[in-house]
Parts: sequence; structure tokens; C-alpha cells
Amino acid sequence: MAVLARPCTLLLVCSFVLVVAVVAQPVPPNFVTIQPGKFSKRNYEIVCQDKNKKKPGCQVSCPSKCPDECVVHCPSCKAMCMCDLPGQVCGDPRFTGGDGNTFYFHGRKDMDFCLLSDPDLHINAHFVGKRNSAMNREFTWVQALGILFADHRLFIGVQKTVTWDNDVDRLVITFDDQPVYMQTEEKARWASSSSPALSITRTKMANGVVVELEGKFMIMVNAVPITEEDSRVHNYGVTPDDSLAHLDLAFKFYSLSDDVHGVLGQTYRPDYVNKMDVRAKMPVMGGAPNFSSSNLFSVDCHVTRFGRGAAADVAVV
Repeated sequence: MAVLARPCTLLLVCSFVLVVAVVAQPVPPNFVTIQPGKFSKRNYEIVCQDKNKKKPGCQVSCPSKCPDECVVHCPSCKAMCMCDLPGQVCGDPRFTGGDGNTFYFHGRKDMDFCLLSDPDLHINAHFVGKRNSAMNREFTWVQALGILFADHRLFIGVQKTVTWDNDVDRLVITFDDQPVYMQTEEKARWASSSSPALSITRTKMANGVVVELEGKFMIMVNAVPITEEDSRVHNYGVTPDDSLAHLDLAFKFYSLSDDVHGVLGQTYRPDYVNKMDVRAKMPVMGGAPNFSSSNLFSVDCHVTRFGRGAAADVAVV
């Protein structure tokens, strides 16, 4: 996959296939038009079809390593696991930054960390986790996002779940502290009356949505558990009392300032220098205290930019 610079790549799951193409090289990258396609899924088979039906489309198979879903670049008929694409935050959180490099940021369980902070946008994440005493380390996952823009607060999280069922929706979404109710059907859409630029669309009947704030960001959200196989392979030590449900995420940002910061945000700065060993099997970003927030909607992390400068006064309509 190509190295990504600003802005990051839009992803959508197979159940709502989006075409994504990224050209490596200069900043910003040259994107091919993103178009929705029709699909069928049997044994990971997906059918891409041009929405204008000017091309016959193609049929591909998801890579076998993809847990449930993949994304398809229909012009080239190439399929990739969602968590292998740029702009993602998956698993024990593995990030792919704006510079195209993949790294891990473990943080601490039951704490909140600033993923991105800009004068008019701030995104915190709440981490859940489990300590493996045999490995003397703490595994962590993103359980919820707290998003601030203009004078609005958007919460997206997954409920703690003992026994996971893919057909039972465990996502919880609130906007300005009011619950967001959506029909449990694919492509069901909710739009805010107080901020018409904000919309949420289901990508499947349960546990998957795309959140878009026009002109600012698009976030693909998937709620997933830690499976027995995940636990066995990675020594997570998951027990039957908690499936450690968490969020796999993919971001696209439409406009960021040159001073953006945060665990993920700093990788979109034009002056960002990656000091991690990208050749390491698991390059880890340190400096957790710089990104720690007192709660999910606080902007008190050391690297906060929210509310600073003229950009913060731009109305979101």
C-alpha cells in the first residue's frame, strides 16, 4: 500500500464498499474519485461494480487473514484488510500515521489520551486493557472516542460485553450528551439538526458506522471483540467474563493546521520527524504523559491545540 501523507485515506467495510486509491509521492497525495459499489459476500467474495455501470466491475476475495471484513480498490480489483490501510487505529492500538508509518502506542488502561488536537478539532480516546503478568506488560485497546468541535461534544463507544454476538449492536453514540438513535439496518442515516454538517451512517446492521463532519473528517468505526484466537496468538489472557470489546477505527481528515498534535495528529505535521525505529517488528511511540487527558472531553493534555487561534472561531454549519 502506498505511503500516505495529508489527508489520510477513507475506508469503508465490505458491507458498504468504497473505492480507495492512494498515490505515494508528494504531499498531498493524488486521490482517485471515491465511489460506492454494490457487493455480495459469500466465502469472502465481493463484487465491485461501477455505480454508473459503465464498467463491468470485478470479483475478488478478501485476504484470508482478514477477520471479518476487507476494503476493495475496485479499479485494480485489489482487496486489503481494513487494518492494513493508512489512517487506521486497530487492535492493541496499532496506528498508521499521516507519514505512512505504522507504530504502537500502548498508553494505560482506564485512562484517556489525546489522539488529535487542532484549533478547531480535538479527539480523545479512552483505553481499556488487561495486564499479562507473565509478560510484565499491559495490553490496551481503544474503547471510546470523545470528539470536540465548535461547541459540540460527540461520544462514540462500545459497551462492555461478556459474550459477543455480531448481530447485537453494542455501539453507544451521544451528541451534546443526548443519545443518538438509529435504525438497525445497513445505510440507516442520522443527521444532526443543530449541526447539519454532522452525519452518521450505518455500514452494517450492527456495530459499524461512518461518522462524517463535512469539511473536517470522516471516521469509520467498527466495534469488535478479542476472540479466543486473538488471545491465544498474542497472549492476551482473555477470560470468559469480558470479551474486551473495543473500536477499530479509520480516519480521513479534510483540513488540519500545520500545528496539529496528538498521538496520531502529530504525524500529519509538515515538520514531523519520525524518531521510531520503523524497521522494528513493533515500533512503539512513547511519551504517554504528553498525551494524557484528565477525562474523555478534556483538552488539558500537554500538547493541546484546541481553542487556540482564529481557526477555532470558524462556525461549523
